[in-house]
Formats: sequence, structure tokens, C-alpha cells
Amino acid sequence: MIPPELPKLTIRDVTLRAVRVPMAHPLVTRVVTIENMALLLIDLTTEEGVTGRTYLFGYTERGTTYLAPLVRDLVSAFRGEAIDPVGLYAKGLKALTLFGHEGLTLMALSGVDMACWDALARAAGMPLAALLGGGTDPVPAYNSNGLGLTDDMDALADEARRLVDEADFKAVKLRLGRETWDQDLAALKAVRDAVGAEVTLPVDFNQGLDLDEALRRGRALDSEGVYWIEEPIVFDDLEGSARLAAELQTPIQIGENFYGPRAMSAAIEAKACDYVMPDLERIGGVTGWLCAAAIADDARVPMSSHLFPEVSAHAMAATPTAHWLEYCSWANLVLETPLRVAGGHAHITEAPGTGLDWNEDAVARYRVDL
Repeated sequence: MIPPELPKLTIRDVTLRAVRVPMAHPLVTRVVTIENMALLLIDLTTEEGVTGRTYLFGYTERGTTYLAPLVRDLVSAFRGEAIDPVGLYAKGLKALTLFGHEGLTLMALSGVDMACWDALARAAGMPLAALLGGGTDPVPAYNSNGLGLTDDMDALADEARRLVDEADFKAVKLRLGRETWDQDLAALKAVRDAVGAEVTLPVDFNQGLDLDEALRRGRALDSEGVYWIEEPIVFDDLEGSARLAAELQTPIQIGENFYGPRAMSAAIEAKACDYVMPDLERIGGVTGWLCAAAIADDARVPMSSHLFPEVSAHAMAATPTAHWLEYCSWANLVLETPLRVAGGHAHITEAPGTGLDWNEDAVARYRVDL
């Protein structure tokens, strides 16, 4: 429940807008290539005049059109109720029982939840990190823009240097999963030579391998000094992932596809990973994140974030086993004040809420129909 000293807010309505923004570094993985990112912008209004803001990744234009009616229906069901994020989250799950608690339904509820927390922190006049009991110290971040599956090694090396230089990053993530291991090894060596031994290199296969190939490439990676191997196989093969975690020396990182905290708990119980990295849109928003953080703390598992760097920075600040913030700039073009990243860290400001306000000129420029 909301502490009694915090302002009370009453849900009034929601405004939704879809935008399609160009990406400075296209996302090129083994399973998909995205050059323009579709976002659903959420403005949750209250009777008291405070507006909570967040966004959801639709990934494609169809994705935003799928999410929008679900978000509207949830807010309609909550209209007139006090913003108690934990209580509303439980009510939302109950309302969605017949439709399931994975996929688009949980994504929509996560969006409403994040907007509720933003509104509450704005009304309290403090950063969300502080409202959640965390501090506002800089959060270690790695650059997750770009470094996709190009076969142009010179271009890959140049991009790696640029990504490090963007904000003096101490870590950048490299996508792997080319047709052969030799091609992946060439890419890894090109990036390593470009950025030097002091830069941390996690690698991500984006679920692109079968178990046998993941074991083969994972064993080869054990001698290459990478920081973690992310999602080498399909996300819900916990048995296969547990075998990888047991047999490989390099830590296994999974979690962006955990739908709710219980899914993360099941993965940890199955010993399917060494690290976890929940996604706010899938884990259940800030409320789901807090539950997941408690699970990770109990299991003493390092917990990183996936996407949503503006909100994730606040959530990470209140996470006992906080590890790495994944930084991507995909929403920057429509933000009035993008998240500041410098010295390889994300810097949380003292502004109330999560700091998400829209650049209305840019929203108008990139807006698409819902």
C-alpha cells in the first residue's frame, strides 16, 4: 500500500500515441533486423493534475496497435481508483486471468504500472529511485547500441570504437550468431582489437542457436575472455540453459523474456543461468521488478536490466544485487531530456519521477497512426 505521507492520486484517463523513430545503430541480430523502433507513448492523467509517463516497445507498428487497446481497457477498469501500484497490479492480473499473464497482456499491465509509479514519484517531488528506497548514485552501464551481425570487420571495429567513445563506456555488447563460428570469432577479435583488453565485452546470441551449437561455441568462447553469454538458445529451454551454465566457464545471462517474477524464480531454481536481466515491459513493470529484485537478492544472483534505460536506472538503484544497466538510445529522439550517460555510467537526476517528458515537436514528426 502507499505510505500515508505520500500524496494521494486518482486515475482519470490515459492518452496513447505511437511513434516510429529511426535508430542511429540498427539492431541486426540472427533472428531480426530493426532499423526503426516503434514506441507506444503513455500519458496517465490523474484527477489531481499529475501526469505519469512511460513508453512501451511495440518493436513494429503492429505491435503498438496490439498494445494500445489493452492499455486503454486496463486504465478504464482502474478509472477513479487511487494510485496504489501494488494493489492495481494485483487487480490487473486478476482481470487478465482468462487471457493469460504472458505476452501482450502483461506488457500492457507493465506500461500502466510504470506510468503509475512515475506519477506517484512526481507527486511526491522525488526521483523514482528515491521513492523506491534507493539512492541516485550513477549506475554502471554498457552500450548496447549497434554491433550487429555485419561481416564487414573494418566497419565493426570502427563502430566499436565509436560506441566506447560515446560516453567513455567501459563495456559494450556484441551480437553473435553468424553462420559459422569462424565468422563470430573474427567479429569478436576485430572488436577486441579495436577497444582494447580493458573494455568488458558481453555477447548476445538472441536465442539463435540450438543446444549443441551453443555448447560448441560456448566452449570456444571460454578462452576468449567475454563477460557473459546471453540467450544462446530459446529462452524457455531451462533444461538446456542449465546444461550450458553447468558446462561452460563463461557466465550465462538470461532474463529479458521472463514474463513475471515467477518465471525468473523458476529459472534460478533450475540453475539455468548465472546472471539475470529482466525487462520492465515483461517482468511486470516496476512492481514486478521489485518482486524480481527480492528473488535475485535471496538467491544472490547479479541482476542487470534489459532496455528502458530511463526507468531501469531508477529500478537498478533500488536493486540489492544490481549489476549492469543496458543502455540504448532508441527513445532519445522523442524525449525532452534524454538520460545522461557519462564516464560509463547512467546519471539519475533529482527531477521528480523518472524524468520522462516528451519532445512534442519530435513526437509530431515521428507519430504514426494507431
